[in-house]
Amino acid sequence: MMKKILLICCLLVGITSAGFAQKSTGITDPVEKAKGLQKELKLTDIQTTKIAAIYKESSQKFEKIKASEHGNTNKMLVAVRPLRAATIKKIKDVLTPAQAVKYDKLIKDNKGGNSSGWSDGWSAAEAH
Repeated sequence: MMKKILLICCLLVGITSAGFAQKSTGITDPVEKAKGLQKELKLTDIQTTKIAAIYKESSQKFEKIKASEHGNTNKMLVAVRPLRAATIKKIKDVLTPAQAVKYDKLIKDNKGGNSSGWSDGWSAAEAH
């Protein structure tokens, strides 16, 4: 009986964890991305609003690149580099020096695997 209860608990924890992991990556809404960054960097509401606008602009430009390259991942990766660099610069212009250091760390930590896309206005999942 105890083994069944333990097994059920483990399954529930596993399912809950997997569901949360899927929800936490690939945020595409610019406002939600900015709110996530607000939590990470302790942004003010004004900073969060400015960053949401930056993410929105970046997302719109990404969609144009995606359409013009017809989903060709290799061409998109090349075309997106300057957009990502510009987005990072615009965001850093809104941040305090201390926040910029934390932001750099977030970008560096998210380079591999499933990133939250803090450096862009689109999710990592959309780029593929």
